Amino acid sequence: MASNTDFEKYKSDGSLQGHLLEWVDARFPATSMWRAHLSEYYAPKNFNFWYFFGSLAMLVLVIQIVTGIFLVMHYKPDASLNANGIPVAFASVEYIMRDVNWGWLIRYMHSTGASAFFVVVYLHMFRGMLYGSYRQPRELIWIFGTLIFLCLMAEAFMGYLLPWGQMSFWGAQVIVNLFSAIPLIGEPLSIWIRGDFVVGDATLNRFFSFHVIAVPLVLLGLVAAHILALHEVGSNNPDGIEIKKRKDANGHPLDGIPFHPYYTVKDIVGVVVFLMVFSIIVFFAPEGGGYLLEYNNFLPADPLKTPLHIAPVWYFTPYYSLLRAMVWPLFGIDAKFWGVVAMGGGVVILAFLPWLDRSPVKSIRYRGPIFKTLLTIFVIAFVILGFLGTKPPSYVFFGVIPGAPVAQLLSAYYFLYFLTMPWWSKIDKYRPEPDRVTM
Repeated sequence: MASNTDFEKYKSDGSLQGHLLEWVDARFPATSMWRAHLSEYYAPKNFNFWYFFGSLAMLVLVIQIVTGIFLVMHYKPDASLNANGIPVAFASVEYIMRDVNWGWLIRYMHSTGASAFFVVVYLHMFRGMLYGSYRQPRELIWIFGTLIFLCLMAEAFMGYLLPWGQMSFWGAQVIVNLFSAIPLIGEPLSIWIRGDFVVGDATLNRFFSFHVIAVPLVLLGLVAAHILALHEVGSNNPDGIEIKKRKDANGHPLDGIPFHPYYTVKDIVGVVVFLMVFSIIVFFAPEGGGYLLEYNNFLPADPLKTPLHIAPVWYFTPYYSLLRAMVWPLFGIDAKFWGVVAMGGGVVILAFLPWLDRSPVKSIRYRGPIFKTLLTIFVIAFVILGFLGTKPPSYVFFGVIPGAPVAQLLSAYYFLYFLTMPWWSKIDKYRPEPDRVTM
């Protein structure tokens, strides 16, 4: 790839390439964008492996868009039955898998990519919590990231309905019915979302439209805003130090290096490792033991036959556990409503993290034992909530410990971690940050 000096050389040597670049620059900020976001965007020199996941999220987004385009070429959002008594939507997915050249690969890349997207996004968010990447001046970056997460959840939920299998149908039925618990507007709202009194053809068509057009457009806009906001204030680093405070005579941060070529090359390492793992799953375990593709979803949707256990895909299960943990009515309002509030609040509360954290330092490297202990417990609680969300409410740990009280206890901890953060983050011990980044 060309460097800044190459661009200037092309412009000054009178070559066809130079004239073309000069013509483009007069009409479009190609060179200035290259400089602002790659070759002259100075990133901290102490990035570690936790910083792979932002670029990997971009990679998976591209995979999902490209594979989605090819799937749309053959998929039919039609819930009516064909001559064989099978829903047309389900049959079109089977057609892609069996008769379209490489259709099975495209479908498995898309289904595996959905889970991979949430893996890298969860790790990306965890890195932000580790190093305080949500703190001033990056509050807006974090808010954009939270909105991206919400869009991903909407996109995944709507896409999950499209195969029109048993879990697709009944999962959508359960989730959409939750909106009916909202006082006064709940019932008409759930009918409006479904487009009918039950999940049917109207639901399938509107979810298809949102999945392939509306939500991806919003998602791409938020990703662009996320990156622009990041490059405006600069990247955080494992030390939590603002590298823009110390610059050399040329105005370059003393502790920074150009993103290209240093981090573009470094990110290739993460991409190669990711693609190796991704390929192993796609070719050898696309169902992921029933976690990536549930076995019931290989059966066509049947409104007259309810699966024994209805649970969302694994990446929704922590929040599904929050929903199920609310079993008591409060203020005369049904418990189902408070479950919906808990599920939505579990995501929305993340957006307030920049104002809840009152610690004088950002990075876990210089935080005290309270932060390290509570964050560790939070991660363990989140994982256990995710596991319990895949199990029936009657699940019992080791045949002794009932899962429902555990889920309620961990759900309480989930919210208390954030709500009490202004207090414990202020009293926690800390070490002063160094003047310069450490390697």
